[in-house]
Amino acid sequence: MPLKKLQFRPGVNRESTTLANEGGWYDCDKIRFRSGYPEKLGGWAQDTGTAQATLQPPSGSYWGVCRSMWNWVTLAGNNLLGLGTNLKFYIQNGPGGQFFDVTPIRETATAVTNAFAVSSGSNIVTVTDSGHGAQTGDFVTVTYVGGAIGGMPASAIAGEHQITYISTSQYSFVATSSATSNAGPTGTATFAYQITTGLVVYTVASGWGAGGWGGSNVGGSSTGWGEAATTGGVGQQLRLWSQSNYGEDLIFNPRGGALYYWAVNANPTVFDRGTIIKAGDFIPGSGSITYDSTTPSVANIVMVSDASRFVICFGTNDPTGVYATTAQDPLQIRWSQQEEFYTWTPAVTNQAGDYRLSRGSEIVAAQQTRQEILVWTDAAVYSMQYLGPPYVWGFQIMGDNISIAGPNVVSVANNITYWMGADKFYMYSGRVETLPCALRQYVYDDINMVQSYQFFSGTNEGYNEIWWFYCSANSNTVDKYVVFNYLEQTWYYGTMERTYWLDSPLREQPMATFITDVETANAGALLYHETGNDDGTTTPASPIDAYVQSADFDIDDGHDFSLVTRIIPDITFNGSNVNQPTVTFTVRPRQNPGANYGQSNDPDVVSKDNYVGQRTYNVQQFTQYVYVRVRGRQMAFRVGSTDLGVAWQLGAPRIDLRKDGRR
Repeated sequence: MPLKKLQFRPGVNRESTTLANEGGWYDCDKIRFRSGYPEKLGGWAQDTGTAQATLQPPSGSYWGVCRSMWNWVTLAGNNLLGLGTNLKFYIQNGPGGQFFDVTPIRETATAVTNAFAVSSGSNIVTVTDSGHGAQTGDFVTVTYVGGAIGGMPASAIAGEHQITYISTSQYSFVATSSATSNAGPTGTATFAYQITTGLVVYTVASGWGAGGWGGSNVGGSSTGWGEAATTGGVGQQLRLWSQSNYGEDLIFNPRGGALYYWAVNANPTVFDRGTIIKAGDFIPGSGSITYDSTTPSVANIVMVSDASRFVICFGTNDPTGVYATTAQDPLQIRWSQQEEFYTWTPAVTNQAGDYRLSRGSEIVAAQQTRQEILVWTDAAVYSMQYLGPPYVWGFQIMGDNISIAGPNVVSVANNITYWMGADKFYMYSGRVETLPCALRQYVYDDINMVQSYQFFSGTNEGYNEIWWFYCSANSNTVDKYVVFNYLEQTWYYGTMERTYWLDSPLREQPMATFITDVETANAGALLYHETGNDDGTTTPASPIDAYVQSADFDIDDGHDFSLVTRIIPDITFNGSNVNQPTVTFTVRPRQNPGANYGQSNDPDVVSKDNYVGQRTYNVQQFTQYVYVRVRGRQMAFRVGSTDLGVAWQLGAPRIDLRKDGRR
């Protein structure tokens, strides 16, 4: 018989069986489709920057798990990256630059007496500070200039430390050296407590001792390890951030927390801490301007609009109007006077105002697009458009009875908005539509929706892709991804552990973050994707295991068995950075759809790679053909690579395929 060209439909389809999908691709990991043909993903390399702090992370570039990034360039030309983790907030000055700790200070306790106690042979320092308000995992900076305590030098006590909670009046931290004798309580010091840390994953409280790190924080009321939780059976959300530029400065907000402001210093090498946006407080650097009396004290999302530069809070408190309250309303939207983020009280002389959405129970996400701001509740999506005085902003329901998986699952490409719902994908181009997905069943049959607020999406503009990262059914952390190529209308998927993604035109490659300290999730690092061909999360770099496998194909609908005797490869290795780059071609036969691949009664078929009847062949750049002997009623074709430095794109290989009888 003539040679058969192995040319399959672009994209991966798991909506039917592997036999029903004949002529298509069925399985993959770490590949993409470009111009209709599969190729290996680009590699990733770790950013070389480190945290600028006296207390370095145990492993990685910064403290905590990152769930927010924002990139901008200042008037002085500094390429800044805001990065929010569950433990801190950082700003990085340029690729490879330091991560400056700008985490706001929650409270400062000055001239605390009889503050320290130590024990001989231990490096644990016990601090007594009544009403410190901290919980385990929080950070404190100690200013102590006295003498040694119990033989422990003052330099080991002063500086930044991570807190281990004991009680409402005491806590402890690990010093850099040990005491030689028992001492204390003694010493006078000042303590600067950073804002309370958040959770790594969504945690369902269950009464005594519930909450993150053994404690909980609900509505600003903290409990510590070993203390009763404030509410039994109520879930505690993980730490999420929103951030947006106000000019070259930054306004940022931890979900369910206060608003904070970070201002660029006149000295570009100085990175001051962020400060709280609070009614009655002075604006940093303003001299005499204060935030007005109705400034929001809590919000789930903060945004600065492109239209007239309003600061907008979603899921905030509303202390004005007929239904005034200081409690957080998850459906309330408020905006400041244009160009005045410190004026929030509505008046005939300004455009400050508010609006409460009616559909759903909370605002989940908000996304600024070309001519509107889209706002998602857990039941509907609204269009928020600037109208000007007197109504300022107008609201319309664009879709009802829809869902959204979490605050970070929305991406915009080519003026079309895409997002992940609770059971399918959506798109919005002026109207809400279901996004057809060839992997819908595969994704939603293996997903942990309890952790859906961890899910996130991002664009990869260079390859016309929308990426969604999510937790598989048996995982409490993100370990899988699914990709939609909006130019070629194809889908593909794989496994990858990341915590956030940002594709910024201000930096050369898409950025992602990952956990480096897996045991405690206390540290993370920044990656640049589409860099090289290997996995840069390890030192030295590791190879990427990438493959794609076809659906089953046969002869005459499987009436006869088929025999493959030769493969003529068609593959390129452009971009490889090793000599003799190699991929493996695998032909996987089986007798019927219910049988495992590789099962065969043919005595001429040799077992290889632990699959009876499966044959794997190494293919290099100048391999012209490979002689094989594989027999089966159906077969699947697979190409993959597991070596360092290899890049490849598959073309249209051919096989010598003929009938081989029914016995």
